[in-house]
Amino acid sequence: MFNTVRPCWRRGERSSHQRKRGRQALSAAFGERCSTLSKDGRAATKPGETAPDRSAAGPPAAKKKREKELLHNKTVAVVVPAYNEAGQISIVLDTMPDFVDRIIVVNDCSTDDTAEVVRSYIARSTPTDPIARRPDELEPTRFNMADRMVLEMRREERARFPRHQAEPATDTARIVLINNLENAKVGGAIANGYLWALEHGIDCTAVMAGDAQMDPAELESICLPVIDEGIDYVKGNRLAHKAARRMVPRARHFGNSVLSALTKLASGYWNVSDTQTGYTAISLAALEQLDLFDIYRNYGMPNDMLIKLNIAHCTLAEVPIKPVYAVGEQSKMKIRKVIPRALWLLFSGFVKRITRKYFLNDFHPISLFYLLGLVAGLGDLYFLVDIGLALAQGGPDAVTTGTYLGFVSLLLACFMFLGFGMWLDVTDNDKLHSRRPHPTTPHG
Repeated sequence: MFNTVRPCWRRGERSSHQRKRGRQALSAAFGERCSTLSKDGRAATKPGETAPDRSAAGPPAAKKKREKELLHNKTVAVVVPAYNEAGQISIVLDTMPDFVDRIIVVNDCSTDDTAEVVRSYIARSTPTDPIARRPDELEPTRFNMADRMVLEMRREERARFPRHQAEPATDTARIVLINNLENAKVGGAIANGYLWALEHGIDCTAVMAGDAQMDPAELESICLPVIDEGIDYVKGNRLAHKAARRMVPRARHFGNSVLSALTKLASGYWNVSDTQTGYTAISLAALEQLDLFDIYRNYGMPNDMLIKLNIAHCTLAEVPIKPVYAVGEQSKMKIRKVIPRALWLLFSGFVKRITRKYFLNDFHPISLFYLLGLVAGLGDLYFLVDIGLALAQGGPDAVTTGTYLGFVSLLLACFMFLGFGMWLDVTDNDKLHSRRPHPTTPHG
């Protein structure tokens, strides 16, 4: 009855000892890079010296080759959604780690000079290893009809995306600028970057905001589980940091905790802690499972991604990261509009997940218990209204014993069915979560 569904990734054959040695070597290589950054994230320089433009000049060939070998020669891209970030985007580009093959800046119809700033970096950049776009068509055979249908679905999906232009028109540029000709919101901008990465076969695609609120030194720890362990989706966890309670504003910390609790129920990833962070990395296999155009466009995008990934049986890991605030960023989120939409998104996403994953795709008792809990709850609501009307009209004596018994019985049944459903839900999805040890807090 309980079928074990294989996730959408295939784990490599490297042993845990080999993976540990790879992580240690990679951390040592990146320690040299991170030690050259100043407190604000820019390249540190001596007095009287000019900071080198790392993103434009490109990393030294020998060092990049060494880092790529530690990354098993996998391609890495970073999607940078940007809306009116002319004052911050240069920090992101200047401090981008050397191992990143492509920086995909998605200019979401900005009204400032964001595009011009990015173009200035592209003009000063040097060519890098080419990454060609994957073919859109296959030679027909008797066995690849399904594969050709998938490519056709992708072409149809691409046509649905908002109009945009990518520059430069070369496959050797490290920085790629995608200009949305109409505003697609933050989720739409990230989906556009994901589409570029999917079409070019990028092995690991991370997301860093264009407001420089994400520490580039932590990008390695975000990407490495995807590359080294075969994890499908990795999220940063700001709440795991010791300083989170002091650094994160109280209202934001409380709202994050409430949304995280609701997202656990809606998505099925019961062990995820910080659902709202945008510092993430995703595998190529996971991107191939998603309908990118259907990704929620507004600020509920992280929650929607988790729901869609769970339906696709994708594995997830969290990596502790530092909360970063007061670096010049300006929040564009309007709480009064976001909260109602997020609640509806979570409710509809929960219904979609249970229906598709546990009823249509593969029947599981989870769907039955949740359904019975819903029916019992609606029936209990009927008795509650009946009791309220009787108390209003005739007092306590007007309520019959049968009405009280019906209310209590259905209330207990509702809690029992929902409890069993949640327990089975937690148990079934536990295999999709990768538990990782928390690193020690650095000193100095």
